[in-house]
Amino acid sequence: MEDNFKPDTDQEREIPEEELVEESEKSDNGKISLEAKILSLEEEKAELKDKWLRAVAEFDNFRRRSAIEKMTWIKNANQRLILELCEVTDNFERALDSVQTTGDTEHYQKGIKMIQKQIANILKREGVEKIETDGKEFDPEFHEALAHIPSTLKENKIIATIQNGYLMNGKVIRAARVAVSNGEKPVKAAETKTAKQKRKK
Repeated sequence: MEDNFKPDTDQEREIPEEELVEESEKSDNGKISLEAKILSLEEEKAELKDKWLRAVAEFDNFRRRSAIEKMTWIKNANQRLILELCEVTDNFERALDSVQTTGDTEHYQKGIKMIQKQIANILKREGVEKIETDGKEFDPEFHEALAHIPSTLKENKIIATIQNGYLMNGKVIRAARVAVSNGEKPVKAAETKTAKQKRKK
């Protein structure tokens, strides 16, 4: 008689229905948990994107406001300067009317000097100052040489100012145009005549 007995380890164990249901529920719960996590991340992503877009829009608005405020400030600053120049123009008109009416050139000259002083004060308030040239050494940073001519002064010394130059807050806004000594002494007229006569002989 054959022995049909097999140990439990060799036999397929029947899984109770309760365990199958429990495993299925665990799988479903895990799936739901993962979907909930994905949904939560999507919501967080959308929230962060919304915040980023708001920040970009706010910065763009700030930049536009700053540009407008800057332009307004510049316009107001120019307006103040223009009003001061209008006063100078009024003074010129008064001075011209006065000399045409009375013919008093002495008072006219005084009026012109006062206007010149008024303009100088306006420029000073705006940080503008004239570049010094008289007796100065030529400096290409501040001066523009239009001529090099003989002079009793040493070479590279400024001997004449052709057009004034100006600084604004320490920065050159127009270089002074000058004539510069070339270091050669000027030849007198008599010496030149004698030299010509010698060449003719």
